[in-house]
Formats: sequence, C-alpha cells, structure tokens
Amino acid sequence: MRLLLTRPEPGASRTAARLRGMGHEVLADPMLCIVPVAAPVPPGRFDALAFTSANGVRAFAARPPGLPVYAVGTRTGDVARDSGFSPVTDCAGDVDALAARLAADFPPGARILHAAGADRAGDLAALVASAGLEIVTLVVYRAEAADALAPETRAALTDGAVDGVLHFSPRTAVAVLSAVAAAGLMEPFARLRHFCLSAAVAAVLAPAGIAARVAPVPEEEALLSLLSEGGGAGGEVAPEGLPV
Repeated sequence: MRLLLTRPEPGASRTAARLRGMGHEVLADPMLCIVPVAAPVPPGRFDALAFTSANGVRAFAARPPGLPVYAVGTRTGDVARDSGFSPVTDCAGDVDALAARLAADFPPGARILHAAGADRAGDLAALVASAGLEIVTLVVYRAEAADALAPETRAALTDGAVDGVLHFSPRTAVAVLSAVAAAGLMEPFARLRHFCLSAAVAAVLAPAGIAARVAPVPEEEALLSLLSEGGGAGGEVAPEGLPV
C-alpha cells in the first residue's frame, strides 16, 4: 500500500522504516514540529513522574530522574527506560488508564509531576481529582503545525499516488486537514483509506466526511495491524462520528 505518514519526528522515521519493512511505500510529511520548552521544575516534593507521550519523555530526559515513572503506553514506557528512568510503570492504554493506575498506587495527597506538551488530549488532573491526587503539569514541549503540505505530498495526492493515511494524534489530524484544504485537495484526500490511533483522532476527521479505521487499542502495533488484510480488529468510525 502507498501510505502518507504525517506524524512528527523522530517518530516519523521510525514508523516509516517499520512500514517499509512490511512492504509498504511511504511518503513522510510531518505535520507537526516538536519544539522543547525550557521550564524549571516546580518546587516541592513529588511522589511520581507521569508522561503522556514519548515527546514529553524526550523533552524532559536531560533533567535528573529519581522518581518512579508512570507512562501512558508501551512506546512511552520504552522511551522512558531508554532515557534512563527507573522504575517505569507502563499503563498500556490511554490517559484514563494512566489516571486509574495512579489512583490505585498512591494515597490521597500524593503529588504527581506531569511532564507534557502545551496541548493535551486529556485532562489528567481532572481524572485523578476524586482520588485526592494533585497533578502539577510542567509544559516541556510544544507542537508547531506545518505551514503547508510538502510539494511531494501535493503531487502524490493530485496524481492519485497515495492509497491511505496514518493519523497518530488529533493535533496531526487537524494540521493535515488544514494543509489539505489550503491546497484544494480535500476531495482526493477524503477518498483515501484513513487509519487512526484512537477514536479521538478519528473524531477530528468525521466533520470533513472522512470515515476511518480505528486501532483497537491506542498503540502503534495495533494501528499497523489495521493495514493487514481484513483491517485488523479495529472499529470503523463513520463520517458523522458514530461507530459502525
């Protein structure tokens, strides 16, 4: 399959290599650029460090570790371990799973440092509020949207040289829709097969009339499984945003 990959670096290169290893052709056009934000760690004692993305780990990695780490998913946990953090608890899910694990492992009054991006899909603080936990969010990176599609991407969409698109986050989905609309290529883009990491990502595409296949769990392995014959176990989200 000829695939358009819009996730930012360094994830784009790693995923592109995996896709090519699976026999797919890949056109990588990152729709976001991850920019580290220099910010001091807030004062006071913390009981744990929470990461909701691998980008958060990378932006925070130069800071001294020393706290137990709770990672939202497998990839984020792997990056945390590779960066020298220990121990690392992999919550193998989304922000809801992370919140549930934190609430189970810490007593009321515990203070958790959340190293995150400027824009976040979920509200970790709100999710653990009923458990009496305090989340202190430290913004360590921001994601800047690309101004436009790369010339190669515009040409591929115009010529029908793309079969499908992989969407890894709501932010990248918003960015690529904006760039595609600005290029006047929404019609050929909407006709492609769309594969999304989660229902939240697919919901961004729905108002544009784009149906998408959704990974059964929000992990890269599950997303890539949708590319196999039969589409994997993921659900489909119709243009109006309802599961079908």
